[in-house]
Amino acid sequence: MNDRPSPARPAVEALRERPSADVLIIGGGINGIATFRELALQGVDVALVERGDFVSGASSASSHMVHGGIRYLENGEFRLVKEAVTERNRLLRTAPHYVRPLETTIPIFSTFSGILSAPFRLLVTHGRGKPRERGAALIKMGLTLYDTFSRDGGQVPRHRFLGRRRSLSELPQLNDDLSYTATYFDASMHDPERLALDVLHDGIVAGGDRARAANYLPAVGFSDGAVRLRDEANGGEEFDFTAKLIINTSGPWTDLTNAALGEGTRFMGGTKGSHVVLDHPELLAATGGREIFFEHSDGRIVLIYPLKDRVLVGTTDIEADPAKPVVCTPDEVDYFFDLISHVFPKIEVDRSHIVYTFSGIRPLPRHDDTAPGFVSRDYRIVASERAGVPLLSLVGGKWTTFRALAAHLADDALEILHQRRTVHTETLPIGGGDDFPRTPAARTTWVAARADGHGRDRVEQLLDRYGTRADEVLAVAPEHEPELSRIPGYTASELAHLAGTEQIVHLDDLLLRRTSIAFVGGVTAERIRAAAEAIAPALGWDEDRTASEVARTIELLRTAHRIDPEKGGAFIGG
Repeated sequence: MNDRPSPARPAVEALRERPSADVLIIGGGINGIATFRELALQGVDVALVERGDFVSGASSASSHMVHGGIRYLENGEFRLVKEAVTERNRLLRTAPHYVRPLETTIPIFSTFSGILSAPFRLLVTHGRGKPRERGAALIKMGLTLYDTFSRDGGQVPRHRFLGRRRSLSELPQLNDDLSYTATYFDASMHDPERLALDVLHDGIVAGGDRARAANYLPAVGFSDGAVRLRDEANGGEEFDFTAKLIINTSGPWTDLTNAALGEGTRFMGGTKGSHVVLDHPELLAATGGREIFFEHSDGRIVLIYPLKDRVLVGTTDIEADPAKPVVCTPDEVDYFFDLISHVFPKIEVDRSHIVYTFSGIRPLPRHDDTAPGFVSRDYRIVASERAGVPLLSLVGGKWTTFRALAAHLADDALEILHQRRTVHTETLPIGGGDDFPRTPAARTTWVAARADGHGRDRVEQLLDRYGTRADEVLAVAPEHEPELSRIPGYTASELAHLAGTEQIVHLDDLLLRRTSIAFVGGVTAERIRAAAEAIAPALGWDEDRTASEVARTIELLRTAHRIDPEKGGAFIGG
């Protein structure tokens, strides 16, 4: 819909002016971005290219959790669970602005045994004991094991196991038919896209002109040892780029990227996961601020999760073709409403409560006849070569373990380049998590030091939104700047700052990934126009370009997220 070229893009120009690097990373999801940061910190000349916007693929379709993967015990993946819990605890320390402890409750019913009935069948003889007894006992066993993995640093409390009466006293809207609840802690990730952008920012800052990253720059070919890149934001102009090593971190599209490079692979076999976001105060209150997490009667793992004064419900696990777009279907919506009614039968939910939906494809390995729920969430790195250029392809991976995975990829790259690691990232703060005030007293002091001219409430808001990088927004904000009347909670200078510093190419980059404006709902056509007008000067958009971006975003929200901005952000279909 919009083929007008963007203004000059410094990131692309930097790659075009010096079209070579030691390492070229293809894929700007969280794993590619984290690998970029790892290598930049070692002083490696590294470039990253992404075919769309940063974190716009699988990484933008997560359940917003940082978790150890209690379900992975199902396949006996103890190494993965231990690594994931360790990384969860590290993120609680290094990214406290976006990652926080999340109380999680598993309702256990007589009709099915809960989250760990299937996982722990491998620990017992088939058919031993009554189903309900086996479910309760084995969930207790599983959570005890999970607690042992969680001891690192004492970041989260141990689990609690309650009977029916005490469970209903704590969460009175739960189904009266439950037998027990098990409550433990994982962690929430309330802004995954912003966390990834912080990781990217840290890499760019660490590497200087030796760390370059650009979005809307897909790899479309390979010849004579060079990767052909296409600048989608500027008329599709192409240029060649050479590297000593190529790393493919394209997630579900790994095979498609390899095909573009002339390397035929069949590594991937992703599945679709959809979510809906509900504006439902009664359901929000019923969760008691906890995630409700359980195995539904069909064996799928589902969650009901309070987030940003909304309720996130997910997820499905359906075979999908990464070459085709995915959306949340009416059948999936019906499935979500069925599971809500199973857990909270007294609460009515209908399609009028839906304010946003999203779907993505998990980067799972090819699994042939294995059921999606039983496919390993672990990762592997496959080495090959194209015309004498080493190629590392990442297969699998999950949000929680991005740092450990990236460290592994970076170490493999350093070995190929005959370089040594000089910086370790296990305890390195991420973005606005650096010097983040962790106690109420420290927070009060931090806010008070910046409140003059901006007000305490505004500083608090920005601290929640950006961590200590809020200072960057405050530095360009006029004193006593009013909120935008059509976009409450945001100011013109804030949106312009994001547009000018975070490689925004399209309006949806701002609404879907730089902010939570779309996620929380109420994305009307009027608000979309207001956002476009706020960032147009920073991006050099004229009236025609601004209008085309508004039209493009409205169409994207309708087709990909099933929300109609021209009808007040109403849910479409089904």
